[in-house]
Amino acid sequence: MFKYFREIWHSPTLRTKILFTLFLLFVFRLAAHLTLPGVNVTILRRIFEQNSLLGVFSALTGGSMENFSIVLMGLSPYINASIILQLMTVVIPSLEALSKEGMEGQRKINQYTRWLTIPLAILQSYGMILLLNRSANGQLIPDASSFSVLLPLMITVTAGTVFSMWLGEQITERGIGNGISILIFAGIISDMPTRIGRMLGVAQAGDSSKMIDFLIFIVISAVMLIFVVLVTEAQRNIPITYATRATGGKGEKSFLPIRVNQAGMIPIIFAISIITFPSVLAQFFQASASPKLKAFADFLLQYFNTNNPTTIYLISYFLLVIAFSYFYVSVTFNPEKIADDIQKRGGFIPGIRPGRQTAEFLGKVSNRMDLFGGLFIAIVAVVPMLFTRYTSLSSGDLIISGSGMIIVVGVVLELMRQINAQLVMHDYDKLY
Repeated sequence: MFKYFREIWHSPTLRTKILFTLFLLFVFRLAAHLTLPGVNVTILRRIFEQNSLLGVFSALTGGSMENFSIVLMGLSPYINASIILQLMTVVIPSLEALSKEGMEGQRKINQYTRWLTIPLAILQSYGMILLLNRSANGQLIPDASSFSVLLPLMITVTAGTVFSMWLGEQITERGIGNGISILIFAGIISDMPTRIGRMLGVAQAGDSSKMIDFLIFIVISAVMLIFVVLVTEAQRNIPITYATRATGGKGEKSFLPIRVNQAGMIPIIFAISIITFPSVLAQFFQASASPKLKAFADFLLQYFNTNNPTTIYLISYFLLVIAFSYFYVSVTFNPEKIADDIQKRGGFIPGIRPGRQTAEFLGKVSNRMDLFGGLFIAIVAVVPMLFTRYTSLSSGDLIISGSGMIIVVGVVLELMRQINAQLVMHDYDKLY
């Protein structure tokens, strides 16, 4: 391990990129602690202790929501814009043609993503500010109903999102790469020391039962971490043979990798948006003068309460993750197109006819992989919720959520691959 870090340090280019990345991460974490003026932070943190849903969002933004900082929304508007553009690329022919134009096409799609981020950030900032203020019974931001008070907050939060997006792009271009994911990763792990310190304080206070539950969760989290790493790296390699003259008619052998977890974190993002919508809707209807609307709000809060997840809530969340995993892969993975590309290059899968049969075979393999991948994502997402339901722990006591664990593992593995590639280039430059 020491030799590995020494090799990294002795690579001037890699060392500069890492130091530049660390500096921008410091700037991002500094911005996460700059609280907007006129906000009662004491009441805000009390809200997050009582609402597990807001605790999950705060963990993904690195505590910027608990501080009501200038980067309140983190990178969630940019992530949503990226997902929307990715789905639209499959639906809209002009965007699909643009995505096939190589680097220039990708540059234009990235530009569209940036522009779409701004209106999404404005809308999300408006909704989040009102939701937080309503949760505090209007005590968080005095006169929040006034447009002159609300507009500057929305503009500042939107500017914070754009600033975070710019930092991520700078890390991608001039730093170690994969900047957006690294910022999200930094936000998740930055909250871990606070949670560990909170549990150590509980142990010193003499609450042994809660500390035992916390230690059990650490052991289960370690097992889940191994599970996540194995499944994230797992893939099915489909052999492909390309007919070439250079090999004497035997054909050049290759393979097409299909990952077990093809959808990544996207199904959890979709599922959280759907499963939390009833409870958010209920908060608006709970103060209604209509008895029917109030009864409907009480029903939603009883069975879809994020603070106390019921069996219906957990089952619905589990099934939604699997369903969105199939949906996302069905949109992004096109077996007909892949089969057509293989056939155009003179390739074929041994034992499978080119064309339609190859597409059917790839579709069946993808569906099988997606079943295991969807079950994997759903299990990882639900296990922490089961702990908050059947133990004395709350969502704020957990070191990391299931979604956060998938993000952390994916970013670390990708970061290691990029560093190793840079080291190989460094060794190549020394030889030549």
